[in-house]
Amino acid sequence: MQQQRRVLVVDDEPTIATSVAARLQAEGYAVDVALDGPSAMERFAAGRPDLVVLDVMLPGFDGLEVCRRIQAIRSVPVLMLTARDAETDLLVGLAVGADDYLTKPFSIRELAARVHALFRTIDRAAESRGGEQPAVAAAVIVLGDLEIDTAQRRVARRGEPAHLTPIEFDLLVHLAGQPRTVLPREVLLERVWGWADATGTRTVDSHVKALRRKLGADLIRTVHGVGYALEVTA
Repeated sequence: MQQQRRVLVVDDEPTIATSVAARLQAEGYAVDVALDGPSAMERFAAGRPDLVVLDVMLPGFDGLEVCRRIQAIRSVPVLMLTARDAETDLLVGLAVGADDYLTKPFSIRELAARVHALFRTIDRAAESRGGEQPAVAAAVIVLGDLEIDTAQRRVARRGEPAHLTPIEFDLLVHLAGQPRTVLPREVLLERVWGWADATGTRTVDSHVKALRRKLGADLIRTVHGVGYALEVTA
């Protein structure tokens, strides 16, 4: 039997923290709660959570600093919660190690679905590293100057490695699977995040922006009102 997974919920609004914790507990997770930056680090060290739901605006020190400190200790998936919708704030969160984000106000149902999606992504990454099928050759996708090693989940462009979050990697692989083909946001949302509706398309947009920042602005083409396509470059 798989060990119960533990989630750390960090939010300085007790009502939100309690509601999120109750829903995740109902979904079968063990949940710890912290209300500020210092206590978040204490709970992280004591509870060794498998995933962190982390508000950006916290007393003590903010969620971005918590995320930096967490990732310096141990790589853990982080779902950021932010009351700000500015593009720069979202990209900073992804840059310090967050894997996904939700902008307040959000539905508890959507948050739970995002947590499930993050765990599915982590599980897929672990399976690919586990070597359960040694007879199958490692799949390496080479598109112009872009190289994606799907077995080791490594990416390089022009020979320079890039560190991607698990969801960023899965998004890139889906785009690379059909180069030059425009994939609608709704399709990417369903395939990568496991969402069957279009409520999270801004999440797709922000992760594409993160990929461009890490791999080059010319790599992914936007088709306004439709979606994105990966461009093959020499």
